[in-house]
Amino acid sequence: MTTTPITNGIAAPSATAPSATSPEMAKLKKAAHAFEAVFLRQMIGSMRSAGLGDGIFDSEATQQFQEMSDAKTADVMAEKGAFGIADLLVKQYGARLAATAAPAPAGEQPAMPATTDGKPAK
Repeated sequence: MTTTPITNGIAAPSATAPSATSPEMAKLKKAAHAFEAVFLRQMIGSMRSAGLGDGIFDSEATQQFQEMSDAKTADVMAEKGAFGIADLLVKQYGARLAATAAPAPAGEQPAMPATTDGKPAK
């Protein structure tokens, strides 16, 4: 029986992508992880608020500690890349970063990015 590893489908950075040590890429990775942490905090908070009622030991203090625990859980999940949101953001915006970093060859106009309807952006 053969097993295949589960991956998130993110390919390794291409040769045209900015290097992993570039300051722009470091900022992008930091922002992507911060976004994933905020997203996970919101998701966990929504799940927590969908509770079925008050428990016997529920109080404002308990709620405050649950919120702190949820925030820490979200931060750890984001650090580990549990959902892969940060990796996908780095992949998407890293390609844009590479496109803006690479100058167009002499005599060529840079390509205009297309909008969702396929027309060039203005």
